[in-house]
Amino acid sequence: MRNAIALWSGLGALLGFPLSGNGGDWPRFLGPSHNAKADPADAQGFWPEGGLRKKWEFPKGKGWACPAVAGNKVLVFHRMETREILDCVEAESGKTLWSYAYEAPYRDRYGSGDGPRSSPVVEGECVYVFGVSGLLHCVDLRNGKLIWERDVAKDMEMKRNFFGFGSTPLVMDGRVIVQVGGSQNRCLAAFSAADGKDLWVSSHEWGGSYASPVPAGKQFVVAFVGGESRPPTGGVVCVDASSGAVRGEKAHRATIAESVNAASPLVFGGSVFSTEGYGTGGLLCAIRADGSLEEVWRSPKLGSQFLTPIEREGLVLGFDGQNGRFSDLVALDARTGEEKWKESFGGAVGRGNLVDLGGAGVLVLGEFGELLRIKVSSEGAKVEQRIRLWDAPETWTMPVLAGRRLYVSQNERGRDGSVPRIVCYEF
Repeated sequence: MRNAIALWSGLGALLGFPLSGNGGDWPRFLGPSHNAKADPADAQGFWPEGGLRKKWEFPKGKGWACPAVAGNKVLVFHRMETREILDCVEAESGKTLWSYAYEAPYRDRYGSGDGPRSSPVVEGECVYVFGVSGLLHCVDLRNGKLIWERDVAKDMEMKRNFFGFGSTPLVMDGRVIVQVGGSQNRCLAAFSAADGKDLWVSSHEWGGSYASPVPAGKQFVVAFVGGESRPPTGGVVCVDASSGAVRGEKAHRATIAESVNAASPLVFGGSVFSTEGYGTGGLLCAIRADGSLEEVWRSPKLGSQFLTPIEREGLVLGFDGQNGRFSDLVALDARTGEEKWKESFGGAVGRGNLVDLGGAGVLVLGEFGELLRIKVSSEGAKVEQRIRLWDAPETWTMPVLAGRRLYVSQNERGRDGSVPRIVCYEF
C-alpha cells in the first residue's frame, strides 16, 4: 500500500498535478490550486496578535456561494427574490462596481433555501456562474456585460435532484466543465469558454452530483458523481479533459436513497480522496498513467456530508458527521487510512470548512460562525487562536484568503439580528 502511494506520488509530479497557485487571488471555490491551500504570501503572518480588523461588509441575499477574488475585484453570487445576482465589489472599499442579474425561478422542494450552491469562477477577463436552476452564464469581469449564456438544465435534460443544481464548474484549457447528470447517461459536459458551444459529453450511468470537478494534472479531470436514484449509485470518475472519455471509475456511495455526493474530490500526490456521509466514509484511489483508478484504502472514520477535506503533513483532514452538534475534525494517515486522532473543539464548532495556511497552520470556520487557527500534527490539533464572528447557522461557505484579506460569508440571520453578508477582514 505504501509503495503504491510512493509510486503515484512520483507519477503525480511528472503529470503536473497542481502544487501552488497565483499569489493574491482566489479565483474559484477551492482556491488557486483547487485544494483549499492559501497562497504563502497571503498566509504569512495571518491573524496577528492584534487580531483581525473588519474593513467592510456587503449585505447579500440567499445562497452559500464562495466569493471569488481577482485583483481588486470580489465576485459575490447570491439570490434576491426570483433573480440570481452576480455582484462585483471593490476589495479595498466594499463598494459595488457592477451587477449582473437574471430571472431564475426555483423553489426547493425540501424547503432548504433557493439560493445558489455553486460559486463564481474567474478565468482571464471572464466570470462563469452556474445557478441553482441550471443556467450557465459567462460575464465580462471588466464591466459585468453578458458574453454568453446556456440553459444547461434544458439542453442536457438534467434531473433536478434533491436541491437543484450546485456543482461549481471547472474552467480548464478553454473548456467550462460542468456536472450535468442529464438524460442518456450524461454525466459531465464541457462547453467552450469563449462562446458556450458544446465540446463534449461524458457518458456514465451515475449521473451528476453537487461535488465540484477538479483537475488531476493537465490530462484528466476527476469528479465525485451520483445524484438522486433508487437504488443509489455513484462514485469517483476520471475523464480525459480533452475528449470527456471516462478512463477510470470507482464506486463510492451510501446505501440510502436520500444520500448525496457533495464533498469535492481532493487530489494530491497522484491520488484522489473522496468522502461521503451516511456511514460511507472515505476512499483513496491512486490515479494511474492511463486515468484508471486503483483503490488504495477505505475508511469509515471520515464521512463528510458536503465539506471538502484538505491534505497536509501526511494527513487527510476533514469533519466527520452529519449533525452540526456531533461532528469531529478527523485526521487520517494519508498512506494507510488509519485514524490518527479526532477533535471536537468542545462541540461548539460543528462541521467546519478548512483552509491550509502552510506554516501558519490550518484555518477552521465552524458552521455557527466560530473561527479558529490550529496547528496539526500526527499527534493532534492545537488551537492557536479562536474567535466567534457571529452566532448564525449555515455558515457553510469556505472562507477566502486573498490579497492579505479574509472574506467570510454569513448566510443566515444571526441571533443578534445581523443579516446575511460578506465580511472583509484585514490583517
